[in-house]
Amino acid sequence: MVADGPRGPAQTKRLTLIRPDDWHVHLRDGAILAQVVPDTARRFARAIVMPNLDPPVCRVADALAYRARILAALPAGARFEPLMTLYLTETTQASEVVQAHASGAVRAIKYYPAGATTNAAHAVRDLRRCYPVLAAMERYDLPLLLHGEVTDPSVDVFDREAVFLERHLLPLTQAFPGLRVVLEHITTRASVEFVNAGPSTLAATITAHHLLLDRNALFDGGLRPHHYCLPLLKRADHRAALVAAATSGSPKFFLGTDSAPHPRHAKESSCGCAGIYTAHAALELYAEVFEEAHALDRLEKFASYNGPDFYRLPRNQGHITLVKEPWRVASTISAGGDVLVPLRAGEDVGWRLVE
Repeated sequence: MVADGPRGPAQTKRLTLIRPDDWHVHLRDGAILAQVVPDTARRFARAIVMPNLDPPVCRVADALAYRARILAALPAGARFEPLMTLYLTETTQASEVVQAHASGAVRAIKYYPAGATTNAAHAVRDLRRCYPVLAAMERYDLPLLLHGEVTDPSVDVFDREAVFLERHLLPLTQAFPGLRVVLEHITTRASVEFVNAGPSTLAATITAHHLLLDRNALFDGGLRPHHYCLPLLKRADHRAALVAAATSGSPKFFLGTDSAPHPRHAKESSCGCAGIYTAHAALELYAEVFEEAHALDRLEKFASYNGPDFYRLPRNQGHITLVKEPWRVASTISAGGDVLVPLRAGEDVGWRLVE
């Protein structure tokens, strides 16, 4: 990392980082895909692309076709590599793992608990039924990505991540000690502690919005549907634990935006969709967090080193520069015939990406 300005990370005015990657992003499909891909490609060299389309991306052939659509949506001259994932179901076969490993394009398989989030109706109801597939993933060194929540209606919605750790993740790591596992978009102190205490095969991604917001943001002056995401925002003490983990320098935590666009009408409804769109300012928002924590000197490790190292991919060679200069986020973003409302709509972000 190159930092220009007065001595000390808190006074830095310009940051040059090895180009980062986004290890968890939703690019959607169709008109929204064409709009949001350029935002991600401007900031990141690679991204792990979520498979929860409708219908979901369950087969290697589906992933390769989706990858082609993503590449076709890139602006001319953009250099960006989508890293594809498969959607785990209870009918997924071990042979699909073999094909995924051989493809060179599919880098992980994603577990959603049935009904947990967008397009999760086809997902897993009993993870134990997937153990033969997980054994094949362990054998072929294909990582498992976890939406780590239970959907048991008897469990309070704010406790679903913590319950998942004991009920599912602990037995999983014991049954498959060689399987690389990413606990995605963690939101609780319990998850930070679990990952820190876990084996080197266990890591976690952290979003910008969970670092910036606590659950009060859902009700600031009224109901805020554009702050609604899953897993839900948690209390301020949990947010503080996430910031401490992200800025710690530990190789177990790395950048994953979980940027998840939905049309405004789908968010502002009687049953609004979960997801926050952050790709338009993702790296800049992380810089705000690290600056506030006096840890700008650790942003490059979190954003550019830890993810590639865990996925056993080379670190990127290019660089990206941010300057300490506020800019105003658009109130809405056009996406074909729909409108997106991004995080910080109509408000300022403190860091700006240098073109």
